Amino acid sequence: MDIKDITFSYDRKTDRLHAINAVIEPGRITTIIGPNGCGKSTLLSVMSNNATPRLGQVILDGKEIARYKPKELARQLAVVHQQNEAPSDLTVEKLVSFGRLPHKNMFTARREEDEQAVEWAIACTNLEERRTRTLDQLSGGERQRVWIAMALAQRTPILFLDEPTTYLDMYYQLEILELIRQLNQEHGLTIVMVLHDINQAIRYSDVMIAMKEGRIITNGPPAEVVTSDMIQAVYGVEVVVRHDAEAGMYLIPIGVGASADSSIRLQAQGV
Repeated sequence: MDIKDITFSYDRKTDRLHAINAVIEPGRITTIIGPNGCGKSTLLSVMSNNATPRLGQVILDGKEIARYKPKELARQLAVVHQQNEAPSDLTVEKLVSFGRLPHKNMFTARREEDEQAVEWAIACTNLEERRTRTLDQLSGGERQRVWIAMALAQRTPILFLDEPTTYLDMYYQLEILELIRQLNQEHGLTIVMVLHDINQAIRYSDVMIAMKEGRIITNGPPAEVVTSDMIQAVYGVEVVVRHDAEAGMYLIPIGVGASADSSIRLQAQGV
């Protein structure tokens, strides 16, 4: 997926994204980080054709995503939004089965292919023992796995996740992130996600994109992206970056510093 010169505004007056250029590498996990309001979720919306840019284009398999029909695009990429709603009396299996809608028309009965896709999605997300339960009988972490399972049932090569660990405690956060890594490594899914926790992003990403004020500040492997200078420039926080043989690379916040002008200038860059 190629993101070319994307500029976006909600009111056509104030731009939220400024000339964004990036390449989403197939078969890898790319994580977008940055402070609240920097444009992370907006960029994800543009990439999934849920928002139309004022300028620029997103290219998927050589075709601008705006030219895809909705069901055609839904067979290429699936999205798990930050907030999801469904009737509380829906069962897990029923909600997951809605992921097959892009592959059907009004005259198509449920096929063996659909059954297999639903079974695969439920198995991947470890929901076999919850399949007959309704949503109001699930924990927050289990409900998040159901939404991921519905996206997986679309059987797309690309999966977008907007802050998939929000509102979850530490156990369920790690459970979801381990699932995401498993989907990438064992099933080859290209995954793009938005995360707030930088240490989690370091651990579970192949590529990181750091944003501020609607621009990409830097991008690349976590070891290259996450530096004390970058964190100071983007978040206005002083950190120490550590490396440990068991834990790997991680950062420790030590104080709030001047957010302003650091050694990293705000400028759009390609991945």
